[in-house]
Amino acid sequence: MKKLLALGAILISGTVFAGEFPDISISDLKKAIADKKVTVIDVMGSASYKKGHVPGAIDFATAKASFAKSLPADKNALIVAYCGGPTCKAYQAAANAAEKLGYKNIKHMSAGISGWLQAGEKTEKSN
Repeated sequence: MKKLLALGAILISGTVFAGEFPDISISDLKKAIADKKVTVIDVMGSASYKKGHVPGAIDFATAKASFAKSLPADKNALIVAYCGGPTCKAYQAAANAAEKLGYKNIKHMSAGISGWLQAGEKTEKSN
């Protein structure tokens, strides 16, 4: 009986996290940006993007129509999506869109733009 319950718990936990993407820390993202080994996607909306976004990030709202053209040719390239913070799930729109295009290395900066700012990191502004 215990084995059956444990198996059920594993199966349930597997479905709860379906569609989730692994987290990436701010420090790991900063290193990937510095090494030019990441495509960062901001899912905060164009107004927020203009006010301040992670340096080099793509505005998903603007890029959505031609999203595939915004991403690298290498389907194993690191793609990182973020939104407002740890409780925000808007990042999933970009992460799922990248996954549907065949990308395999998609991560989520769960700290979001709020965590980025709290960590004292700089943002870029757009017109």
